[in-house]
Amino acid sequence: MSRRAQCSCGALSVEIEGEPAGVVACHCIACQRRTGSVFGVGAYYARDQLALSGPSTQYTRPTDAGHSFTTHFCPTCGTSLYWHSGKNPGMIGVAVGALADPHFPAPVRSVWEQAKHDWVELDAAQAHFPQGRVG
Repeated sequence: MSRRAQCSCGALSVEIEGEPAGVVACHCIACQRRTGSVFGVGAYYARDQLALSGPSTQYTRPTDAGHSFTTHFCPTCGTSLYWHSGKNPGMIGVAVGALADPHFPAPVRSVWEQAKHDWVELDAAQAHFPQGRVG
């Protein structure tokens, strides 16, 4: 299956081949700030499943586990489109909202629930973690 994720203005995009290794909802404060929402949802793919196109600006921050987390966003419209982490080299997370597909698979994991807003419920997720998933 082929999919396309893109930023709001269309200058930055990701062409995707195949299914994600996982879909994760993250409630950490950093994802809340990155998305401007109460959580971020990412679909994770092996790097070779993706074709990245267009200019991006990068922001790298440290994680609580001591890794780096680099977000690529459009320098024109500011959309946070994809990211990668030192914890999972070779994997790239793509913002599920940028796929604009209401039938995209639901998250299988919900992480950093210790920072989850009290009114948020993610019953679709099969596994729930107070912090990041171990392993």
